[in-house]
Amino acid sequence: MDASALARGFRLSTELVAGVLVGAAIGWLLDKWLGISPWGLIVFLLLGFAAGVLNVMRAAGVVRDPTVND
Repeated sequence: MDASALARGFRLSTELVAGVLVGAAIGWLLDKWLGISPWGLIVFLLLGFAAGVLNVMRAAGVVRDPTVND
């Protein structure tokens, strides 16, 4: 197995997991702060998943990153 392929796979999986975890953490904190449990967690978990998928697609080269100039 190619080491660069393994590193790329690890990066892509980390991008997805990080998005979900950050979204869940923000949602949990909002639930505790505002007392709206479980709605903050549900909404931000979904937003974190969407952000993670978008980051994976950008890292894989499927979607062009708008911050990079050609």
